[in-house]
Amino acid sequence: MSKTNILRTRRLRASEGIRRLVRETKLCVDDLVYPLFIEEGEGIESEIEAMPGIKRFSLDRLSGELDEVHALKIPAVLLFGIPSQKDASGSQTWDDDGIMQRAITFVKKNYPDLYVITDVCFCEYTDHGHCGVIVKNGDRHDVDNDATLDNLVKQTLSHARAGVDMVAPSGMMDGAVGAMREGLDAAGFSQLPIMGYSVKYASAFYGPFREAVDSTPSFGDRRTYQMDPANRREGQIEAEYDDAEGADILMVKPALSYLDIVSDLRANFDKPIACYNVSGEYSMIKAAAANGWIDGDRVMMESLLSMKRAGADIIITYFAKDVAKLLNS
Repeated sequence: MSKTNILRTRRLRASEGIRRLVRETKLCVDDLVYPLFIEEGEGIESEIEAMPGIKRFSLDRLSGELDEVHALKIPAVLLFGIPSQKDASGSQTWDDDGIMQRAITFVKKNYPDLYVITDVCFCEYTDHGHCGVIVKNGDRHDVDNDATLDNLVKQTLSHARAGVDMVAPSGMMDGAVGAMREGLDAAGFSQLPIMGYSVKYASAFYGPFREAVDSTPSFGDRRTYQMDPANRREGQIEAEYDDAEGADILMVKPALSYLDIVSDLRANFDKPIACYNVSGEYSMIKAAAANGWIDGDRVMMESLLSMKRAGADIIITYFAKDVAKLLNS
């Protein structure tokens, strides 16, 4: 590189003013979705030990959190329900008086401008902690994909009747998006969008989340239905399935260790791309910052900026409030 070009590059870094003007990638509050854990019961506002700053709320304690989310102009929340009772099929997921259904109604009634997305899955609701109906195959126990799809549609329609704005199936069942789309359309909910957990890896980064919702499998693991972290090309195939079945948004989960997959989807699909900055990614930064090993705010912003740079339009993150405070200041 010539000396002239080197100087030109350095001139464009010389002050914060010029850096802001030529910055290629920008993170804004409108990019963020904030996950919320809603627990059945009363008087619950409990810290999640493995996720500093994140709590489980009962509906009667939720308003303070939602007031803050609304004041920070965070546009959307992703709801996870924690029921008081679990069973083998996760039947509470399609109970019209279930915790998720009541949470949807509560948020939409009291915060009508807040966009509500629901996690559509079973692991928080099953007594075995897996993402669907379990069948025994010889010495193995597997998730029955098709039986789970039937229940998934029932859960989706229950959320739709409660007034949800978007549904997001996280269980990685084959054909989930197609079954949900068909069920929604037939029931008169053709306007309701679906965000597919299109490329979801069987990741060790989910550990703190499982504490948050008490969803650790009681046997085995989820590697038979979630993706192998070693596979990149398979991510494209999975995203193509969801795209063909009618997903309106394609998501990659986790985010930070899978930015190559985010970039692949951005290059190959015209639809909005989301990524989930998962609990383990959040907790590592919080823990290192608490020990004084890193500048937590800078690492947080750098991490989320990398997701935008890779091609994500939407970032689901437990950092949403922290980021919004910095961006709004």
